[in-house]
Amino acid sequence: MSDFAELSVEGKKVQLPIVVGTEAEKAVDISKLRDETGFVTLDSGYKNTGATKSAITFLDGEKGILNYRGYSIEDLAAKATFLEVAYLLIYGELPTQEQYAEFEDSIRRHTIVNEGVRAIFDNFPVNAHPMATLSSLVSALSAFYPDSYDEKGKDDRHIIRLLAKLPTIASWSYKKAQGHPVNYPKNDLDYCSNFLNMMFSLPVEKYEVDPVVASALNTLLILHADHEQNCSTSTVRLVGSSQANLYSSISAGISALWGPLHGGANQEVIEMLEAIKADGGDVSKYIDMAKNAKTTGFRLFGFGHRVYKNFDPRAKIIKKAADDVLTKLGVNDPVLEIAKGLEEAALNDEYFVARKLYPNVDFYSGIIYRALGIPTNMFTVMFAIGRLPGWIAQWKEMRAMKEPIGRPRQIYTGATLRDFVPMEQR
Repeated sequence: MSDFAELSVEGKKVQLPIVVGTEAEKAVDISKLRDETGFVTLDSGYKNTGATKSAITFLDGEKGILNYRGYSIEDLAAKATFLEVAYLLIYGELPTQEQYAEFEDSIRRHTIVNEGVRAIFDNFPVNAHPMATLSSLVSALSAFYPDSYDEKGKDDRHIIRLLAKLPTIASWSYKKAQGHPVNYPKNDLDYCSNFLNMMFSLPVEKYEVDPVVASALNTLLILHADHEQNCSTSTVRLVGSSQANLYSSISAGISALWGPLHGGANQEVIEMLEAIKADGGDVSKYIDMAKNAKTTGFRLFGFGHRVYKNFDPRAKIIKKAADDVLTKLGVNDPVLEIAKGLEEAALNDEYFVARKLYPNVDFYSGIIYRALGIPTNMFTVMFAIGRLPGWIAQWKEMRAMKEPIGRPRQIYTGATLRDFVPMEQR
């Protein structure tokens, strides 16, 4: 294969370097295209544009592959803790026992959030969306840690603080909506158990974390930890390219994740199931409606994936966790029964099988969160907790590579030069 691609523009031929990644991904390097031709490329949504080189996550949508730093998602979900995966993503290698102990201990010592941040939170309305709260308070952390503005600052301290404090902040919104006092962290618990305790324990009775539930949450967080250059991750890198501090960059990523086309998909799954229940719970009716979507306008949420053209490897893993949780908790919920009916149809109906419209990770994660009693408006917050290590790793990599500030181009389609008309003549 040639080392160059040749492009002919207005009679002029230019050679553009071909770049090949370690997993044989191929790209044409157009970084000098404008200088040499005066042209830019137009790629709405950046679907065919590589904005960076990255050594963090490899994704092959056609083959259903997702690897973090060379480790398969299947191995990591089965054998690792979420904090092991966080360390792997952020620092490039799985931690030794000593490194892991130090990492985990550092996070335990930073789970408390400054009471000044709590004072800001107390002034939010009780019905504030948890994602608005999360984004705002993460941004506010910049004010409480002014050394985060130092370009040469100790990044690791801010990394540890974010990993430690995000679950604490996230739990506040849930407790406030319930009218309950917030819980402080219990540092004798592991990361997932600590979060579950802050969410669901009450001061009037003893709360025991169910190991099946904690294990399912651990798996969910691992599956969401990174997913290459998606909308929120690209946002973190773009904001960070201006040398904005870590808190500001992550806050921007949280805001990007909030959109229903990105992190809100699992919430849409539950809302769809609720709508089917309200209409009598007839699964076969909605299966038929989905098959005739052009006529009915009905779309099944949680099936198929924008990137995975065959199957979502994360869905296979989380299906077992969902089955384990539902069995262990003995949940009797008509909405989850409807979900089982849809799953059965999608896995066996030739219409869905032929189109590879399999249940995806959003379908199963929504089911698990519902079974745990987590309200739908908290689903995207759970996604953010899982995605945090990936965002941090991407921000850290971008800084280490000294990437230039992001500055996309455009094709202008507005008015051409016009004479200014004084107001009295308009």
